[in-house]
Amino acid sequence: MNVILIGMPGCGKSTIGVVLAKTLRYGFVDGDLLIQEKTGKRLQEIIDYDGLDRFCEIEDEVLLGINCEDTVVAPGGSAVYYPDAMAHLKELGAVVYIQLSCEHVKERLGNLESRGVAGAKDKSVEELYAERVPLYEKYADFIINCDEGTLSENAEKIAKTIALALI
Repeated sequence: MNVILIGMPGCGKSTIGVVLAKTLRYGFVDGDLLIQEKTGKRLQEIIDYDGLDRFCEIEDEVLLGINCEDTVVAPGGSAVYYPDAMAHLKELGAVVYIQLSCEHVKERLGNLESRGVAGAKDKSVEELYAERVPLYEKYADFIINCDEGTLSENAEKIAKTIALALI
């Protein structure tokens, strides 16, 4: 079984994902890194030079191409915009929404425009948050609030929740 981590940029998908993978003795796949490997460009470069539509095409293709077992997968925060990719990811394993308050997201993100966040150019963090949260909730098998606790504590919280669900 795989664990798919979704959530806002800055919520800790990659950092919690690495710790969770170690805890579960799983592999780890980062969707953003797969995009960078495929294109040879940083996410923001793709958005700036190739356009948001091309970035979305690439991200969708990359997510649809993920096939793994016993792996923690951290797709980009915009994965929820691609219904086919999300259906594919849900088939691969349990989808965990790493829930974080908008205030915490804003604290962690810093400069949104240089981070390679899809759709961030013409929206505030609050607007992006309001747009994406219903999608994260729609696709989530589990919602884990990570406003409190360390990376390790939050990874442990996710591991315990998944373990309990498998009993």
